[in-house]
Amino acid sequence: MATKRYRKLVARQCSHDFPSAIDIVEEDIPQPETHQVLIRNRFAGVNAGFDTLLCRGEVPYVNLQPPFDLGVEAVGEVVAMGAGVTRFTVGDAVATTVRGGGYREYQVIDAALAIQIPEAIPEILTLMPTGISALVGLERVGEMGSGETILITAAAGGIGHIAVQLAKLAGNHVIGTCGSEAKGQLLEGLGCDRTINYHQESVHDVLAKEYPEGIDLVFDCVGKQMFDTGIDHLAVGGRFVIVGFISEYGQALEVVSRPRIYEKLFWKAASVRGFLLPHYAEAVPAACDRLLALFQQGAIKVAVDPTDFHGIEAIPTAVNYLLSGQNCGKVVVRF
Repeated sequence: MATKRYRKLVARQCSHDFPSAIDIVEEDIPQPETHQVLIRNRFAGVNAGFDTLLCRGEVPYVNLQPPFDLGVEAVGEVVAMGAGVTRFTVGDAVATTVRGGGYREYQVIDAALAIQIPEAIPEILTLMPTGISALVGLERVGEMGSGETILITAAAGGIGHIAVQLAKLAGNHVIGTCGSEAKGQLLEGLGCDRTINYHQESVHDVLAKEYPEGIDLVFDCVGKQMFDTGIDHLAVGGRFVIVGFISEYGQALEVVSRPRIYEKLFWKAASVRGFLLPHYAEAVPAACDRLLALFQQGAIKVAVDPTDFHGIEAIPTAVNYLLSGQNCGKVVVRF
């Protein structure tokens, strides 16, 4: 291996502003020890919400002290192996979802944590862990059935556009919210039954007029007003799954002074459920296998945002791009 050094992104300090929290550092490329593999990352997925909250020190289940490594999902190739590794050979394409393993040019991990894939392509990053979150969140937490009316917010995003397709494959009527005509066209191409561009239509008014019986399952990544609207339009027995709240990731949480929502839930026997994938680790392997099979069969399509973010130095721009809602599909950084 001619290259001896590599670069990675670290959080030097906790800060409410992502760019001021981070730094690019250069280190010697590590060598794999027993049962480890050295991977050259080719693409990394951007998770702006998690990145921002992590750098603010506001991820409750992670207690990190700066400096710490950033990034999660990546795809690349095995370039070296330690003793005892029999599952891989040099050159194999792999996907990884190890916290701290994404925003870097090389990573060393336990071979058991690497997932062999047919090819190191960015589309895989939409499936793992983003698509896995969509599948587990809908099925395990949302208890998605068939013949239901399902509302998916930020539906043209990385997790949203996979959720739309999974809900359609299960035989449901799917409503997707988005913020541009291009995103609306993407959703229509994926089979979304009703697309609501919230810059042109009121989500509340559309739901009230066209879905008077309410929504059986809300899959929300946005929060704030979208959360309030979803709660107001739940059907009897409806489920609201909180997948995220990207509308508040870049700022302090809004303090709300209004009546509590239990009265709205009680009379409908409805519920609000939080979803965080690390709490469902046992469901991940099967979900991963299903998604890869669906993708290879052409049963689901993967949207990767076409904007070119190249190199470690492009990550802060990619994070801001995603937080601003400009993306159409999964945002990816290329190394």
